[in-house]
Amino acid sequence: MHFDQRRRRLLQAGALATLATALPGFARTPNLDATSTAEDATAGLDLRGRTIVVTGCTSGIGQETMRVLALRGAHVLGTARSQASGDAACAAVEGRATPVVLDLADFDSVVAASDTIRALDVSIDALVCNAGVVLDDLEQVRGIEKTFVVNHLGHYLLVRRLLDRVTAAPQGRVVVLGSGDERHAPPGGIQFDDLSGAGWDARYAHSKLANGLFSLELSRRLAGTRATSNCVSPGHTRSNILRNVGNRYRDDARSVQQGAATPCWLAASPAASAINGAFYRDFAPAPQSDAQRDTAMAARLWDVSETLVEAWLPG
Repeated sequence: MHFDQRRRRLLQAGALATLATALPGFARTPNLDATSTAEDATAGLDLRGRTIVVTGCTSGIGQETMRVLALRGAHVLGTARSQASGDAACAAVEGRATPVVLDLADFDSVVAASDTIRALDVSIDALVCNAGVVLDDLEQVRGIEKTFVVNHLGHYLLVRRLLDRVTAAPQGRVVVLGSGDERHAPPGGIQFDDLSGAGWDARYAHSKLANGLFSLELSRRLAGTRATSNCVSPGHTRSNILRNVGNRYRDDARSVQQGAATPCWLAASPAASAINGAFYRDFAPAPQSDAQRDTAMAARLWDVSETLVEAWLPG
């Protein structure tokens, strides 16, 4: 079993490498693995002329993703919950970075942010749904568990409001940051009958399962277009996401430079252009639960999410 899985990953990597070298303007990068950084993953890329949205740009993986993509020439629209924090984060970047105020827990803020981005009247080459939160205690937004709202619903609404700009790009990409923690979601997967969070635990894992399922269903809906959707696990990364739970990181936590590597690669590398509907970690398909591969659950989550944010969707 382990041999077959390893052989399959090697074959997939070989096929992607062949595709990448056939693409015009592709600069071969060194071999990429779990120790690679975001700069390694984008070495040789010229992203001038591309517009990329990165949510949660003020710290951690989002900050490093914005920094490296801007370093390679992209115009990065970095979202932050306040104008001041966004200004500071973007001012520290070498290259072109523009702050956009976005509070994913506030659907009116999501609408305002998407309107700000749309006003630029450009296509979006990549939309990196990076921002996230981990909470110790139960909190709710409009009666819905807050981790699910911030990590999934806010991003769902943002993507829905910007999707036509992604599909208008030469090869638009949606990259959703998930997690291997999705395997620890409550039994049965998404708790459709009680999204309040009051009757179950593993709230972060539940939201990460939602991220994976959203990306999967979006990839199905993008089939036949030039756009793609993929989910990526950055691995256990020492960022700022555990600030509400005591910053309890394991000793083997990776750096943000390593955590941002595969998200940057999926967002910008020609080698990732043909990948759609995958769950990646360290530049290769990653193991995932049966629940995260459940296409019926993914379709139901899309419909339920649409109902929950219907009032904020474009008419």
